[in-house]
Amino acid sequence: MFRRGFPLAIAIFFGLLTLVSLLFSVPEISSLILEWASFLVAIALLLGAINLFSVHTQRTVRSGVRGSQRLYSGVLAISMVVVFGLGLSDWLGITNGSTGLVFNWIQAPLEAALASLLAFFLLLSGMRLLQRQRTVGAVLFLATAVLILLSNALIASPFLPASLSQLLQQFRDAIQTVIVGAGVRGIILGVALGAITLSIRLLLGLERPYNK
Repeated sequence: MFRRGFPLAIAIFFGLLTLVSLLFSVPEISSLILEWASFLVAIALLLGAINLFSVHTQRTVRSGVRGSQRLYSGVLAISMVVVFGLGLSDWLGITNGSTGLVFNWIQAPLEAALASLLAFFLLLSGMRLLQRQRTVGAVLFLATAVLILLSNALIASPFLPASLSQLLQQFRDAIQTVIVGAGVRGIILGVALGAITLSIRLLLGLERPYNK
């Protein structure tokens, strides 16, 4: 009973304290609690990184692991050591901006490549959705994806006249502002309502993620 009730009492107490401090504009209390939470999140992130490095290092040296898994685990462990060493050398003043260089030359190109593949994945998923169920929503989804891809490709083309390029850019901006903006607002509203519901369940003790 104590093992379940004590974390529940702590969660309800600090949740209500943070809510009251935010409602009645007491920034000292809310800022202090948020600083504690940030510190705990940083400790959890550090422990997670150490655990990740330990797991993949053991997988690299362990026998019976497949070659591809051992290779990926070794690359991950070596990358973590290299980035940590570069960050430490930047902090000690031995190097300057080495972590930013790694980010600009490795991380940013990988993210750009994944983002460019995302457009084709969306187009492929729209085609498969249209094959399975030919509804108005599926047609609109596929048509919007095709129009956005074509407009972006034509706008970036140097052979397109400036007037036509400007017209396509206005058309693309209109789609993104009206259709995409409406969808994003709906998603944000859903996330906000879900966060409110989860917060109420936490304050009432109905949701206990710390006991799982």
